Amino acid sequence: MTMTQDEMKQAVARAAIDYVTAGEIIGVGTGSTANFFIDELGKVKDRIRGAVASSEATADRLRSHGIQVMDLNEVEALSVYIDGADEITLQGAMIKGGGAALTREKIVASVARQFVCIADGSKLVKTLGKFPLPVEVIPMAEASVARSLKALGGEPRLRVKDGTTVVTDNGCSIIDVHGLEIVDPVALEAQINNIVGVVTVGLFAQRGANIGLLGTADGVKRMTF
Repeated sequence: MTMTQDEMKQAVARAAIDYVTAGEIIGVGTGSTANFFIDELGKVKDRIRGAVASSEATADRLRSHGIQVMDLNEVEALSVYIDGADEITLQGAMIKGGGAALTREKIVASVARQFVCIADGSKLVKTLGKFPLPVEVIPMAEASVARSLKALGGEPRLRVKDGTTVVTDNGCSIIDVHGLEIVDPVALEAQINNIVGVVTVGLFAQRGANIGLLGTADGVKRMTF
């Protein structure tokens, strides 16, 4: 029987519970697949001490399940960070930020000992870039950053929803860069992060995923990077 995209997301969310270590604090990502994971985590919430959220939306969903949400400043290390991806390569490099939480996602991931990426199989790609690359920017730098991104060969577009500029949890804007073929994600991540006015780019390559759980028609495919 063919699985729907949501069924694949639910399958990888369940599989990710295996990476939740008893008695630890974990990091939790943002987005539709992460939401499925949070719902599964709620069933075993007594197993963990608490969670650090990568967005206000994630924090609210965790609390709705009775899971303690902790401030990252009060936590020295996380056993695991579990989150989805908009694209992921066979090397574990990812594009993230479709849900506008890329900066906090990258911060939380940076203190986790292990990054487990959960996604449906359609997110696995040979080369990143078909999904527009999100870049979080300081609002006053939108135009100058867009010019720099255009010089890299992309087509930058300010993210707008319902006629209004999307504002992140950090009070910043998102520029989505279309038309890139990212052959060296590590180098491009560093290059874009060095543009003045950029908060962070949604390339997770310098610190990519350690484990990939991909939902396929044949079940969950586990990959180690």
